Amino acid sequence: MQITKTELNGHDIAIISGSEIIIHDVQSALDFMATVRYEAGCDRIVIGADLISPDFFDLKTRLAGEILQKFINYQVKLAIIGDFSGYDSQSLRDFIYESNNGQNFFFVPDEQQALEKLGAAGRI
Repeated sequence: MQITKTELNGHDIAIISGSEIIIHDVQSALDFMATVRYEAGCDRIVIGADLISPDFFDLKTRLAGEILQKFINYQVKLAIIGDFSGYDSQSLRDFIYESNNGQNFFFVPDEQQALEKLGAAGRI
């Protein structure tokens, strides 16, 4: 996992890159948040969907809800980059829509939009 740090609108944002899945379950998500906070001092994170377990995007597993609740508890905002149009689940599309209209989690197609969303988002 590589962490690149940038600043936008007075907010430090960590951009995560890598070649393997980083978030597998709730514990790995907690470890991930702690690592990013310790190494980069950021509470706003951009990560590619390919670095998150596919189970996250299957809402029946409840993994997305459990993980995102931890992000709220620890006051960390998250933008996930990917092409989400290929998912057939109406409940996932609704979840993405609701998240994108909030202030804490965003599902966006590219890094620029992720940075814009996180840079404009208010405090948790």
